[in-house]
Amino acid sequence: MTMSAGWYLRRLSRMGPREVGGRVGDAVRRRRWRSAPPDCPVVTGARFTAVLPTGTIDAVPPDAAKRLVADADRLMAGHAEYFGVARDDLADPDWCLDPKTGRRAPWGYAFDVPYRNEDAVGDIKQIWELSRHQHLTVLAAAYAITGDERYAERVAEHLRTWWALNAPLRGVHWISGIELGIRLLSWVWVRRLLDGWPGAAGLFEGNPVALHQIWHHQRWLAAFPSRGSSANNHIIAEAAGQAAAACAFGWFPASARWRADALRSLERHLRSNTFASGLNRELATEYHGLVLELGLAAVAEADTSGVPVPESIRLVLLRMADALAAVVDGRLRPPRQGDADDGHGLVVDGEGTDRWASLLATGDAVFGRLAWWPAVTGTDVRTPLLAALIRPYAKNGTAPAVTRPASRPSHFADAGMTILRGPAEIWCRCDGGPHGFLSIAAHAHADALSVEVRHDGVDVLADPGTFCYHGQPEWRQYFRSTIGHNTLRVDGGDQSVSGGPFLWTRHARSRVLIADTDGASDGGTARWCAEHDGYGRSVHRRRVELTAARRELRVVDEVRGPRRAAQLAFHLGPAIAADLVGNRAVLTWTRDGEDRSALLDLPEQLSWRAHRGETDPPLGWYSDGFGRKQPTTTLIGTGMSDGSALSAEFTTVLRFRG
Repeated sequence: MTMSAGWYLRRLSRMGPREVGGRVGDAVRRRRWRSAPPDCPVVTGARFTAVLPTGTIDAVPPDAAKRLVADADRLMAGHAEYFGVARDDLADPDWCLDPKTGRRAPWGYAFDVPYRNEDAVGDIKQIWELSRHQHLTVLAAAYAITGDERYAERVAEHLRTWWALNAPLRGVHWISGIELGIRLLSWVWVRRLLDGWPGAAGLFEGNPVALHQIWHHQRWLAAFPSRGSSANNHIIAEAAGQAAAACAFGWFPASARWRADALRSLERHLRSNTFASGLNRELATEYHGLVLELGLAAVAEADTSGVPVPESIRLVLLRMADALAAVVDGRLRPPRQGDADDGHGLVVDGEGTDRWASLLATGDAVFGRLAWWPAVTGTDVRTPLLAALIRPYAKNGTAPAVTRPASRPSHFADAGMTILRGPAEIWCRCDGGPHGFLSIAAHAHADALSVEVRHDGVDVLADPGTFCYHGQPEWRQYFRSTIGHNTLRVDGGDQSVSGGPFLWTRHARSRVLIADTDGASDGGTARWCAEHDGYGRSVHRRRVELTAARRELRVVDEVRGPRRAAQLAFHLGPAIAADLVGNRAVLTWTRDGEDRSALLDLPEQLSWRAHRGETDPPLGWYSDGFGRKQPTTTLIGTGMSDGSALSAEFTTVLRFRG
């Protein structure tokens, strides 16, 4: 995908004067660095002291260690999968290869590489992911657990080849600050986990090439922070990586300044990226997880190095942990809201480790779980490692008194998210919040008033996910469109107007009118109602009622305004089979060997049709991870709102049986 002149004009229109000025300064600096790059100072006597406390590795649960070592062995054999594409070349990888298209990113001055153009570069996510070096933290962790030097030697081989082939400011890996920030964080943990291996010091602090790379990464991040309308999770990754490296690798004359600046940036942007309720302002759940991981990792480095951390950082992370505990379903799955790209801040666990259970376990270890938090039964490697480095919040003498929720929150007014819960683990997310974060709302979807319904952790009415970012515009558009969510579309248009793959030029405004979430707890009815203005002269209002005694969810859609064409979409999860006859669908699925079912009675004013795995245009798909999609059933009702009245109502009833 190559961005047009129109896209650049639309993008410019979403910036303020300060951001424009900062970007002009960035452009001047890039031009200057092309001919006169900054020089790395000479470093002598560097020592790495940010080691794990004695006995930390012994605290890793055996089953978590087993999963990790199994993953490390697959990596040693050269095998891995990134975004649905299998790779078998990881014994000696091509760092600039996109295995999906077979293209190699061109060499040259970093800021000349057209990374958004898949025809010239390949899929940039595929190329960048391996160079986050999170496979190396897995190998290094396997060394720390087993003492097998094969893992350490492979890490050293990869780092030396990467450093040799990716000189500062040359090539595709010096373009994006989030990549540099996460890579620095990986290097810090690689060095820590390799401590005890005889070659560790010679690979890092005793290696002029490593020092050169570490310095240039930090100099780059200091020079080119994400700005203004781009100051979302990217600036958090940049600040966290910079803070971590400046603490653990504090060997340079500028280290103290970089460290202080990074912690100030982290404090400022963690606060600006997080609602007071603790939910991430991008309203994209996976980025909530990413930001929480990055923040915890940064605090771990500061605490290990004895560097004071602004208490507001810990407070935001505490609120984020509580919010995560509040919104997950009975199987510890969070909402599937907004964009998701499988991004992680720190990876030291093997396949099969539950990311969200791991974050909740770390939250418990660092902040202490509240009585209403869901139980975490899984194990992980990361929690004991981070817990050994971070000062527990309750034992931090400078921590302010904090009032935490006495009971499980279900309505997050600032984020517009409401969770309705019923018997047999009926879980329903209702969306009445803002359209994303900042002026471009980069990771938002046109999903106002959408619902997401699960039964015992199984997606019944599902959010289809994300699938892709670059290179496949028709799929990018579908997965973030209004018709791609469980909500109402009017006159064939989206509620918000897209200006590009990470740009919205008009944002639908939603407001929650009713959020009574307590009724279902005693067998009664929980109620939610919200509306949005995304359809001009028409207002879409939706009411949702969950009646516990009847195990019934009722959704009433109202269109107020002139007669309009209406389409109502319900996307079923991939485990759900549907038999649609007229306006009734019988839904069946299996959970833990037991047959389950539900009846879905759809509005009779609309003409209903089931769609599955269609491509022209895309319809009937579910993405369970970035780069992966599978056919699923989507039910679409088509008709007209009633022009003879001021409003038209469409009622949908979902009844769970058994």
